[in-house]
Amino acid sequence: MQLVFTKREPPQWLLDMWKEIDDKTFGKGFDCFTPDAICNLGVADWKGREAIRANLKAFIDTGFTARHYVTEYWDGGGLKIFRGIVDMTPDDGAGSTIHPTMTHFFYMDEADATKVRHWIGAVGPTSFG
Repeated sequence: MQLVFTKREPPQWLLDMWKEIDDKTFGKGFDCFTPDAICNLGVADWKGREAIRANLKAFIDTGFTARHYVTEYWDGGGLKIFRGIVDMTPDDGAGSTIHPTMTHFFYMDEADATKVRHWIGAVGPTSFG
């Protein structure tokens, strides 16, 4: 298999998803996922859009605020690649902000190319010092 990737500006669906996480609202920005989407974020293995939403909310609710920044976005048709940085600041002020790097692969749904069916990502390190 061979894919050609084009570097582009990040699409609105991706920016909307990160905004939902950054704003801690977890709303319509998650509509970019198919109802049965799979997410493998680090060691996570979440099945279904609602499980992805709920588990990310539970993670953010552990006491920090995130701000996601896009460094690169590559469009390969059915596969999108995102690289960026996330600022993670403890809500209680008991630690300094950390800035882990992120790499994410978004496999788009074959029936609806506007929806993500599988998200594989890595973020880290994520421990506060």
